[in-house]
Amino acid sequence: MLMMNKYLAISKISKIRNEVSEHIERELRHRGIEGLVVSHGNILDILYEHNGKLTMKEIGEGIDRSKSTVTQLVDRLLKAGYVTKESDLNDKRYSYIVLTEKGLSIKKDFVEISQNVIATFFKDFKDDEIVILLSLLDRVIYNFEN
Repeated sequence: MLMMNKYLAISKISKIRNEVSEHIERELRHRGIEGLVVSHGNILDILYEHNGKLTMKEIGEGIDRSKSTVTQLVDRLLKAGYVTKESDLNDKRYSYIVLTEKGLSIKKDFVEISQNVIATFFKDFKDDEIVILLSLLDRVIYNFEN
């Protein structure tokens, strides 16, 4: 029975990820926000936190994703008009990813959706249960990274 529970843990983590993604996608559609997928959230979040302007390297380090993943996600945000790319005037080797008016205009929705997801995720959890859950998840992440 213990082995079955171990398999259920991975299945449940996958189900949670799917449920969260579907919840966010529903909210985006409901608010008429197009061209975004769940994985854009981390990039938008870090841009909102840093006055809407960061280098690709800073974004990658901030969201802990590979350069190629960040490039793909930013390219989609560029095509959808949420960000633009600006060259550094002092050093042309560097460019910045900058939120556009369109990107800034959804910040309120972004914050509301994020808060709603967190509230739903931790509904009826006590503070000590949240600490335990986060600690256990950190251990799983550590196991795969080492």
